[in-house]
Amino acid sequence: MTIDELQPADARAEGAGARQEPSHGRRPRDRGPHPDRPKRRVVNGWCVLDKPVGMTSTYAVALVKRALNAKKAGHAGTLDPLASGILPIALGEATKTVPYVMDGRKAYVFTVAWGVETDTDDAEGKPVQATNRTPSREEVEAQLPRFTGTIEQVPPRYSAVKIAGERAYDLARDGEVVELKPRVVEVDRLEVMAHDGERTILRAECGKGTYVRALARDIGRAIGCLGHVSALRRTRVGPFEEGNAVSVGDLQEAGASGEVPPGLLQPVAIALCDLEAVAVSRDAAGRLLRGQPAILRGRDAPIEGRVYATYNGALVAVGDVEKGEFLPHRVFSLGG
Repeated sequence: MTIDELQPADARAEGAGARQEPSHGRRPRDRGPHPDRPKRRVVNGWCVLDKPVGMTSTYAVALVKRALNAKKAGHAGTLDPLASGILPIALGEATKTVPYVMDGRKAYVFTVAWGVETDTDDAEGKPVQATNRTPSREEVEAQLPRFTGTIEQVPPRYSAVKIAGERAYDLARDGEVVELKPRVVEVDRLEVMAHDGERTILRAECGKGTYVRALARDIGRAIGCLGHVSALRRTRVGPFEEGNAVSVGDLQEAGASGEVPPGLLQPVAIALCDLEAVAVSRDAAGRLLRGQPAILRGRDAPIEGRVYATYNGALVAVGDVEKGEFLPHRVFSLGG
């Protein structure tokens, strides 16, 4: 199987990484009156968008919000314009569960172009070093164990990491030399999917804070040939995978119909899948919805730790159980 066969068509555009989004791709400001625009409605759930190359995450949120005529929306982790793939967008009460998705594991398929290192560690940047050699597949695979497991990683110069209150990408754009400290990250899986000498496609599964661009840079340095990310696709974020994703076309159809078709939204509680669920009584649910602690009864009640409560199958609250008492941190107005 060749690299071009493996690589998604919309991921063949160059560029990848996690830094500030440029202004292109934003929706032009509407200046005229909109007398026929319907009133925004309450929509609760997760829309898992398969973001195409060239669209900013901010624009993607606006697109979902407009198509579903929703009052409130936000994304769970920026995906750069030149990357494609899974962008979970929270609507309504789901925005309260965003941190749980952002803390989840992520998976990527990315292409490394060998022989050149850039200042951004992707194809958008300027070349800063170059070599005349390209690695064999065996040379690439021999280095991967060094970058698997718990590792230290220096973020790219053009990243959202803060230095003395300033974003690293802002300092880099101003021409300042920034020294970023290594951070401990977790890479669960790193493997070669295809190789043709000048390029290698890899699959990575990793934890929060891992920079794929830094992986490409460091692998290239370790081999001695240098490299940068030339294409990137995110295939999973927490509980959301490509099978859950909807296309821009799906959203446009929903917007045209004025309805939210079945399957377009995932339930709010899916973001809490790593937590234990506990069913509570009507009285306990009422207390939790008022932000008050509730006593948990029954032998199946969790002993300690972070859990979420449901009543009649509806999500009520997220909180901690301490000594048989549920202490709510977030409550949800979902009915049920």
